[in-house]
Amino acid sequence: MPMDPGEIERMIKEALPDADVKLEDLVGDGDHWSATVVSSAFTGKTRVQQHQLIYAALQGRVGGELHALALQTSAPQT
Repeated sequence: MPMDPGEIERMIKEALPDADVKLEDLVGDGDHWSATVVSSAFTGKTRVQQHQLIYAALQGRVGGELHALALQTSAPQT
């Protein structure tokens, strides 16, 4: 069963309260998402560390309930 985009956003914002989250359903099936996430929590972190924060926020759902997730992450521009 596909994961609801509202649930994806809620889980990310629960872990990263200041996150600006933009989701795009890549193929229209609710299983393949692209997420652009901007958060101050990413400041000073490598891209891998940033993505690990998102995967942790999604509590193991990536690869299961959330079949595929393409991530673009960054800290806010100052």
